[in-house]
Amino acid sequence: MNTIIPNDNKDKQLNFTINRFFKDNKIGSILRKCNFSKQKGFSCITVFKYIFTLIFTGKNLFRTFESKKNINFSKDVIYRFLNSPNFNWRKFLLILSSSIIRNVIIPLTSKDRVNVLIVDDSLYSRNRSKSVELLANVHDHVTRKFVKGFRLLTLGWSDGNTFLPLGFTLLSSEKEKNRICPQNESIDKRTNGAKLRKEAILKSPSAMMCLLKQAAKYKIPASYVLFDSWFTYPKILIQILQLKLNTIAMVKAMPRVYYNYNGKLLNLKGLYASLKKKRGRAKILSSVIVGIGSDENGNEVKAKIVFVRDRNRKRNWLALISTDISLDDNEIIRIYGKRWDIEVFFKMNKSFLKLVKEFQGRSYDSMVSHTSIVFTRYIMLALENRKNNDVRTIGGFFYQCCDELQDIQFCEVMRIIIDILKNVLSEKLLLSKELIDSIIDNFITALPCYIKEKLVFFSCES
Repeated sequence: MNTIIPNDNKDKQLNFTINRFFKDNKIGSILRKCNFSKQKGFSCITVFKYIFTLIFTGKNLFRTFESKKNINFSKDVIYRFLNSPNFNWRKFLLILSSSIIRNVIIPLTSKDRVNVLIVDDSLYSRNRSKSVELLANVHDHVTRKFVKGFRLLTLGWSDGNTFLPLGFTLLSSEKEKNRICPQNESIDKRTNGAKLRKEAILKSPSAMMCLLKQAAKYKIPASYVLFDSWFTYPKILIQILQLKLNTIAMVKAMPRVYYNYNGKLLNLKGLYASLKKKRGRAKILSSVIVGIGSDENGNEVKAKIVFVRDRNRKRNWLALISTDISLDDNEIIRIYGKRWDIEVFFKMNKSFLKLVKEFQGRSYDSMVSHTSIVFTRYIMLALENRKNNDVRTIGGFFYQCCDELQDIQFCEVMRIIIDILKNVLSEKLLLSKELIDSIIDNFITALPCYIKEKLVFFSCES
């Protein structure tokens, strides 16, 4: 059955879940704190909410404006909002996620549960684009080929059950020869957009440290930082320790990275060869405490490396490193398993929430704006999943929100029809209120079952 959309835009009622999310988390107040202010016309919260809700209607922006329904502004308003370099989207995500973590998630979580920060990158493909700001040839770790686009470096928080994004950087290439398009030099250097452009051409480890330093200012409750081998360098591990955070990460066997063991400097392969291994089919082959460098005071920094049997048989072993040497070997492996949450996050955003595909903006600001809105959608779905303690996936909640929005639109139309019918019966036939209510009840009872099921929302509101 096709959805009937009401013509009364002022009385249109959005999805109950979306309204509650915006109200409970004070989205409008957070936007004001993050330098969101309208240039003219409509308020930022109005435009933000319209873009946020767009995906749940089942239409893209072009089809929505083509239908000319439920729209009070032109598409220029939306693009002006997305292209603004003044809005501080990084701060918006940090304030929103940190508030939810402290006020909602932590009270629901045991004090013994280990909370972690997770860093990873994913391909942000713009392979068919030619004139996108800072577009570059970036390496895709999956296909092992260079493609046009960006690397979406993301920092998130997880307690092993709920993942929330804290910030991200759309990385271009640090090598100018790999950049297909230059950055827009007309952008004011004092704006937030200009600062993000500077981060976009940093190397991945440097960009990751920028994200961690900004997140540390909000004192988000986390004990460990998890990431894969692309970021695991002794220098980075020591820098993270200075932020009062420990690291658990995968270690890559690099021939020129050495560890101090029994007074000898050994690379990872040499270190593994010098250790005694467990016999049989043990999952943990060996573990050792090594020196990885010196801190600011010249003291040696120690870390624990755990060698684990490789299940995929690409090689005989994998290695995990932890700067918390007091952890048990099994506990290091268990905590590192929480890193998988960010992989699910990337899959959800690309497959369901239309990351990259919903808007094809050419400015760097538009890509940052849209990515932030997509991440906010995920935060809402993850929060609902946690509050309801539901076994359904995030994708299931997404489809539920889409269906619920369609139900609400249908009920709006039925309410208008029934209100008009009541007025006609009262004015033309001069019937009493009791008799009119009886007629309406009989009318609803006579409706087909599939329509009455849709009227659940209507009966709850009336």
